[in-house]
Amino acid sequence: MDSQHHSSTPEHLFVNQTVTRSASKSFLANVFAYMFLALSVSAITAFLLNANPEWLIPFATNKLLFYLVVFGPIGLSLLIYTRFSKFSVPVLMFLFILYSFLVGITLSFVLIIYTQQSVFSCFAAAAVMFGVMAIMGYKTDKDLTSFGRLMYMGFIGVFVSCIINFFLQSDTMSYIIGIVGVMVFTGLTAYDVQKLKNIGEGIDANGDTLEADAKKLSIIGGLTLYLDFINLFLMLLRVFGRRN
Repeated sequence: MDSQHHSSTPEHLFVNQTVTRSASKSFLANVFAYMFLALSVSAITAFLLNANPEWLIPFATNKLLFYLVVFGPIGLSLLIYTRFSKFSVPVLMFLFILYSFLVGITLSFVLIIYTQQSVFSCFAAAAVMFGVMAIMGYKTDKDLTSFGRLMYMGFIGVFVSCIINFFLQSDTMSYIIGIVGVMVFTGLTAYDVQKLKNIGEGIDANGDTLEADAKKLSIIGGLTLYLDFINLFLMLLRVFGRRN
């Protein structure tokens, strides 16, 4: 009896670990799907507006619309992150798409300011850096929690500096923000992927997690990685981008 118990326990644990890893991979797959959806919405919006510059005139001439596009995503992201548990999945999805659309409008101005070669080269560099750090965050066994806290402190510093420089328009400050931002969002990518991996494993461990709640967490995870990628791309443009 005792020998049977000892021989069956490792097998039982192995099965549980396999199921948990499978559930975590499934959750992460959904997270990345939402991330790519957001990127697609932003990219399509940016290229359509860039191809039809007259559509951008209201945003460039009307201060209310201009500030709505610039600062709207900030308020919308705060609303999503702080109230997502109160929203239904369709409402959360609508806000998620709306956020991606507003960022796409901002990116359309970026396409006008910077040369096409700069945009594509920085986008490619961001994709490679994001991919490498995402794999590292997923594969590493080291707990990145303390590292993540440090990166979030850096993020707050970059965020505040960006708002200040929005009014100062200092090229030197913009360059420094870009360098620091690249390091911060590169690090945040690894941390966020590990955090989302752990959330995926936690969802499986908690059998009471509802399907709707899992979808909400997937959407929030997709938004998080989307923000890491977009900000990494924009920070690379600050440092290496050439203006028209």
